[in-house]
Amino acid sequence: MKALLKKYRKPLLFVLALLPVAVVGGYFSGVYGWEELAEDLKQQVQAQLGENLSLFYLSTVLQTVVYAVLCGFFGYLLSEKIGLMKPFHIQKKPTLMALGTALGTGLLLCTDFFYFRHHIPQVAALYQGKPSFAYWMASVLYGGVIEEVLLRLFMMSLLAFVFWKLFFRGEANPPAGVIMAGNIIAALLFAAGHLPSTMQMFGEITPMVLFRCFLLNGAAGLAFGFLYRRYGIQYAMAAHAGAHIVWKIIWILAV
Repeated sequence: MKALLKKYRKPLLFVLALLPVAVVGGYFSGVYGWEELAEDLKQQVQAQLGENLSLFYLSTVLQTVVYAVLCGFFGYLLSEKIGLMKPFHIQKKPTLMALGTALGTGLLLCTDFFYFRHHIPQVAALYQGKPSFAYWMASVLYGGVIEEVLLRLFMMSLLAFVFWKLFFRGEANPPAGVIMAGNIIAALLFAAGHLPSTMQMFGEITPMVLFRCFLLNGAAGLAFGFLYRRYGIQYAMAAHAGAHIVWKIIWILAV
């Protein structure tokens, strides 16, 4: 047991550091999810759970914790295997790159307000009010941290590892093209993963809705994947969280 703990000390410490973020982010994801749930679905949930929503929020917390633990642990190991795990130090250039990426992707997300709401009625309805506190917390903690663990640290690393072993087994290290391919596919999966919630929210998937989904989520995913590949997962997390902050500040000022 001591040998195992020593061998996996770093990924275990990483997972322990993620747990508070997973608990709080999972809770506020549940609160925000309930705020956005259609009334008929709310009635179905309350018919099963009653008026007390503790079990509903607990389920989102547990789900987030499981994701964080499994993807955080195995993602860390995979990241080490392919040479993408960087020391958790704060450095000037990567920090500036993360801030610039946060600003750029935040402005990209703002096209939802300034462009897509004029072409998609359901998007216009989203901007009738200001973002709630639960939405802020869910976006920064779940979106900024947990999604990066799921999509970049785990999924992008896994894809790169599989491509390396399948096509470049003779290479001592995965070629840069393998890492980039993992980034592109992970970004597309990140965008595609939003389609069920998009369908639930909009009731249909039109070409414009599909374009919006892949532009806003896919392009941002590519940028965060670049930061992960070049500087480390912590900078991808910072940029992702920062993009949500930039977007919501502009949203509040514009409404």
